[in-house]
Amino acid sequence: MFTTLRTLALLLILSLCTGCGAGEVIKEIMGNDSDNAEPPTPLTDIVATADLKKVWSQNIVKGTDELFIKLAPVILGEQIFIADTRGDIASLYADTGKKIWRIDSDLPITGGPGADENLVLVGSSEGDVLALANDTGDEIWRSKVSSEILSSPRESDAVVIIRTIDGKIFAIDATNGERLWIYDRSVPTLTLRGTSTPVISRGLVIVGFDGGRVTALELKTGKLIWETKVAISRGRSELERMVDIDSQPLIIGDTIYVTTFQANVTALSLDRGQVLWQRDISSHSELGADDENLYVTDHEGNVWAIDRFSGTSVWKQEKLAHRKVTGPAILGDKVVVGDFEGYLHWLDITTGDFTARVEVEEDPILTKPIVSNDMLFAYSSGGRLAAYTYVNNGVSGRPNKPVPKEAVETVTQEPEEVKEERSFFGKILNVFSSDDEEE
Repeated sequence: MFTTLRTLALLLILSLCTGCGAGEVIKEIMGNDSDNAEPPTPLTDIVATADLKKVWSQNIVKGTDELFIKLAPVILGEQIFIADTRGDIASLYADTGKKIWRIDSDLPITGGPGADENLVLVGSSEGDVLALANDTGDEIWRSKVSSEILSSPRESDAVVIIRTIDGKIFAIDATNGERLWIYDRSVPTLTLRGTSTPVISRGLVIVGFDGGRVTALELKTGKLIWETKVAISRGRSELERMVDIDSQPLIIGDTIYVTTFQANVTALSLDRGQVLWQRDISSHSELGADDENLYVTDHEGNVWAIDRFSGTSVWKQEKLAHRKVTGPAILGDKVVVGDFEGYLHWLDITTGDFTARVEVEEDPILTKPIVSNDMLFAYSSGGRLAAYTYVNNGVSGRPNKPVPKEAVETVTQEPEEVKEERSFFGKILNVFSSDDEEE
């Protein structure tokens, strides 16, 4: 009887939680029952072919606590901007980590920051949009939109673009915060917690929507230029049929690259939205790229290199499976990803082999590392922002040796404990696929 009531309650919550944190709610309902989630792959010794140098590390803001909100830093020129869920926003010198300014916005920040040559922009869980002067942190204007903002605001040609969790795109005048236009699209019943950040290119706003559609809107007017469905729902249950574009599209030249959860990686033409190729890899993480390849983290934590022009495989690194790995960043000849235990993993860009590893801190790294001025920046959910460089040491075929932490900070030992994180999807599938007749 209890399991029947539990299943009915679960169905009710799924029907109500459009774009909400359904995973966290269901985690509480399912309690401590066993599930089918795969345990994280334990870390093993690696061969250190690169030596890492920590340039600086600061704990300026409070981070995102345990809300699993992806507040990614943004770099503009010599400044790096960060924010936390308690309302703090800060500007630092990117080369030294020295603070330029810091303010308390008194907002529950869930989206951003975004930045242009004049403004720093953030969004809140209550639909507030705040614009600050990027040199001083002084407030310029505040505006209001329809619902929670989970992605970074974007600005181009004096137009600020805001994506809300209820499927709307808002255009706001960058000079005064006044509303210019709205584009509205319905949201499926069941989606991932998060929204794809819009990208602006050549006077177009490129947006990935829940349900597997990519849309191009005219920046100045909001007019629909084209729309392409890149993913088709498959499966018998609502969960199996869910396809969701949750990551920011990547635009290189005339091509848009986009990942879809439970579907594929797709290359589209920028001018017409024509599908150029697709690869059956499920992902909800941001992409990395160089002149030849795309770098993708799939939903299981495997890191792929695929040819940018055909989608064919170059290599696949499977030893980070189920470690909640971020999207890949590219620095020199390295591909770098973060994980749920606060580690950065440095991979060889040609082979995918491990070259170095460092623990930023114990808190998870939820956002893709960012690269600027030959440095890599990683931001943990605990609020620590750290900058790294590296040099190849020319060594091969030896395990890592202990070194002073302040010198290299390459981690070689397997952690004493690997915490088994509960999987939202594993719990749901466990409920609906049980052989128990009562359930």
